[in-house]
Amino acid sequence: MTLEDESREYHRRSPSGKVEISTTKPTSTQRDLSLAYSPGVATPCRDIAEDQSLAYEYTTKGNLVGVVSNGSAVLGLGDIGPAASKPVMEGKGVLFKRFADIDVFDIELDLADPGAFTEAVAAMEPTFGGINLEDIRTPDCFSIEAALRDRLDIPVFHDDQHGTAIISGAALLNAVDLVDKSLGEVHVAFAGAGAAATATARFYTSLGVPREQITMCDVDGILSASRADAGELNEFTEPFALGVEDGDLADAIDGADVFVGLSVGGIVSQEMVQSMAADPIIFAMANPDPEISYDDARAARDDTVIVATGRSDYPNQVNNVLGFPFIFRGALDVRATDINEEMKRAAAEALADLARTDVPDSVVKAYGDGPLRFGTEYLIPKPLDSRILYEVTPAVAEAAMDSGVARRSVDLDSYREELEARLGTSRELIRVVLNKATSDPKRVVFAEGEDEKILRAASRLVEEGIADPVLVGRSEQILGTIDELGLDFDPVVADPADGEWSHYVEYLYERRQRNGLTRSAAAELVEQDRNYFASVMVATGDADAMLTGLTNHYPTALRPPLQVVGTAPETDYAAGVYLLTVGNRVVFCADATVNLDPDAEVLAEVTKHTADLARRFDVEPRAALLSYSDFGSVDTEGVEKPRHAVRTLREDPAVDFPVDGEMQADTALVAEMLTDTYDFTDLDAPANVLVFPNLEAGNIGYKLLQRLGGAETIGPMLVGMDKPVHVLQRGDEVQDIVSLAGVAVVDAQNR
Repeated sequence: MTLEDESREYHRRSPSGKVEISTTKPTSTQRDLSLAYSPGVATPCRDIAEDQSLAYEYTTKGNLVGVVSNGSAVLGLGDIGPAASKPVMEGKGVLFKRFADIDVFDIELDLADPGAFTEAVAAMEPTFGGINLEDIRTPDCFSIEAALRDRLDIPVFHDDQHGTAIISGAALLNAVDLVDKSLGEVHVAFAGAGAAATATARFYTSLGVPREQITMCDVDGILSASRADAGELNEFTEPFALGVEDGDLADAIDGADVFVGLSVGGIVSQEMVQSMAADPIIFAMANPDPEISYDDARAARDDTVIVATGRSDYPNQVNNVLGFPFIFRGALDVRATDINEEMKRAAAEALADLARTDVPDSVVKAYGDGPLRFGTEYLIPKPLDSRILYEVTPAVAEAAMDSGVARRSVDLDSYREELEARLGTSRELIRVVLNKATSDPKRVVFAEGEDEKILRAASRLVEEGIADPVLVGRSEQILGTIDELGLDFDPVVADPADGEWSHYVEYLYERRQRNGLTRSAAAELVEQDRNYFASVMVATGDADAMLTGLTNHYPTALRPPLQVVGTAPETDYAAGVYLLTVGNRVVFCADATVNLDPDAEVLAEVTKHTADLARRFDVEPRAALLSYSDFGSVDTEGVEKPRHAVRTLREDPAVDFPVDGEMQADTALVAEMLTDTYDFTDLDAPANVLVFPNLEAGNIGYKLLQRLGGAETIGPMLVGMDKPVHVLQRGDEVQDIVSLAGVAVVDAQNR
């Protein structure tokens, strides 16, 4: 199937198109409907009539953007009209929702006259929190945007102009730094004098490029006030008509430090690139074919050539989706009246700064597992980097507040956490834990201290003040890898080869001599098995918590801490717990990693440990012991285990949370079944602590939720140990390591 046929099938597949409207409030009862519409809806209507700002509280206005076009300049298709532009506008709505959780109505207007178009959009102001103008021809787009910005009290943004300007501006900030040049000194040549080019040139001047150092070309050559068609210049192109009348693109590029292409493909030759200044910067952004290909530009000369294009199959893609969702998110959340130059600069600078930080593993995997590190082939973040939402958006909101266009103030620290929570409930919960961790960081020893992911996680932990990492491994190897990765922190290294750990040998020998361990064997374990070394470090108090398992099978990694650290006092069993989130639902699943076939006493103990863990996430536990039976409907030996465990828990005065069972999983999770069918149960709401009857059921259950239910997972988290120990899963990402380290720190704080 060709790309064209696949696209047709994608768009016509039922339901047609790419967006739909869904309800956000209950509508299942007559009472719900009377609140949603008549007669209940009259109350918010009356309130808004008295105070217009209440529309932001009672309606979708504060999270609704109008994507408006007349189809006069659609992508590379030209003037195809409003109906044909609708797939693009729907697509824009998909991007707003996917990247910034912003709702969109796409509006296609059959209005070619700029004045009539402006009037139509202005009349829609009460509906929207912001207007995104899209695919409107030059020069109409200039006058339309200017007129609407003057008239409307909500932000108006023509993405075709400003999106490219902001994203390429971020790339320019990092590119000039990499080649040791300054914005105040570079000469910039533009190919193209349309909406995107003139907006980009204006934005570059706001970043610090002097206007007189910008040369702009159109199809007839260099813009000049003395050119025969100079009278056709408009207020947006005239400021850049600074060149010579008979100059062409080759003349403009000759000696330039930066080339910016926003025109057509194939117009720049390797000879032109060779004529540029040392270490040239080339932004060839025509789509789908750049002014010069990435490979040809890089091959044109031997010095550093930094190249960006609009294509996703080459490094440094200048993609507008890095900008508009997050700029509007920040503008909407502070109820800005405008998207001004300060907000655009803040977005560009935040994007440039983010590119200099360690890239999450999830992003690396999404783009083919190649290295993504700040440098000539990684100037700006990738679109699928979820951090953009909570790194760039707050910068935009702050700029809006500082520049006086915000009608609402936000606390930036809290706001950042709110944005992160939009990425999923698990993010919100782990942020609770990480905030607790930063209040009193603890020493966390990493048994696999030489591993690249561990080192990247350690850097994050230090930078964010979550923990004080201790890295077990060879000092020379660890320091070399840190330098190679470009990480900026001074590690605390515990090298077993240093010969300073004889007391660890004695400790391990005394601990395990009655289990057949000789002193020489203890010495060998301390020197050669880093899991034993790290376990002794925790057991002796030289570290407060331990993480291991990234490069080992779970049982292999768990055995040393079980032998050396052991379980907590009055505790006989450890257990592995996963936190799973599905939508807004949160459940803790135990035991999914440790106990093969627990008896009733073990199930009761695991339930108490899991409830304690839930409270560390500020979740009040409601526990259900699961089975294939509901409250005695079947009487077998297997069912008796959870039934007996519930009796044990109810008799324990330390258990201060509701617990019931045995029950089936749907009974535990469906409110109607608990309140109607089984109204005698102790659970007053669906359970959030699910205790499985054995390891097999627990492991199968959590994986089904994860794969079929789309659950996000944190864990496994080890409970019941004498000191905080957690075993990572092989293949865990840096964020998983950071999260589990935060859990370990909070565990250590509680002890």
